[in-house]
Amino acid sequence: MKTRLLQIPLALALALGLLGCAGTNTGSTEPRTASDQTDLDRRAAVRVELAYGYFARGQLPTALDELKQALMVKPDMVEALGLRGLVYAAMGEMTLAEESFRRALALKPSDPDTLHNYGWFLCQQGRFPDAGLQFERALAQPQYRGVARTLLAQGVCEATAGRLGAAERTLARAFEQDPSNPAIAMNLADVLYRNGQHERARFYVKRVNEQPEQVNAQSLWLALRIERRLGNTISVGEYGQQLRRRFPQAPETQALNSGRFDE
Repeated sequence: MKTRLLQIPLALALALGLLGCAGTNTGSTEPRTASDQTDLDRRAAVRVELAYGYFARGQLPTALDELKQALMVKPDMVEALGLRGLVYAAMGEMTLAEESFRRALALKPSDPDTLHNYGWFLCQQGRFPDAGLQFERALAQPQYRGVARTLLAQGVCEATAGRLGAAERTLARAFEQDPSNPAIAMNLADVLYRNGQHERARFYVKRVNEQPEQVNAQSLWLALRIERRLGNTISVGEYGQQLRRRFPQAPETQALNSGRFDE
């Protein structure tokens, strides 16, 4: 039987907060204030903020242009270099993306956001051991406020690599850090389902489906398959009705209609 992990592509990862945010202060240094910034700092920061907004909306060439202007003002701006790596990766320019990440880390080797994003980039390339190293380096930074996000990325990466036991442990740690995050609950539920721990999987996916704003075709489909494995035919029928009514065109609904429960 073939099952599939709830994959998180780059654009969706951004929407879910999986990626580190450029320009945020998540390390252990003292927060900067307006008086600490030079005019060049401010001009470059504005460009990076604009670039991040364009990137979030999928306007990649415009985001890249803003970053080029920021780096003309401040060539050693780590936030701009790291975000440029994400933009290049989303554009399929993997060599340029890696060069950007490496340049950013050469300037600031312990920057947790860059380490996190570089780790996710490496994971997307199938370079799982290298990705894990970057995630661990990010998690080791003192006072890092993105721990749950990095544990989520690491857990998804481990599951993609087929290391389901490690993924379960990592995603459980992520859930402890941020139990309200639906991406964490969904991926943990999926890994538990794949590991045959159906009752535990039901607990986590139920948390998502109990929040109307978090329900989607994936969460209903996973809940349906869990109930099917548990032999609860009434619940299977109820989830199937919801899928067909609310998400008639979704791939999950098409799989249901075709009886493809184990893809």
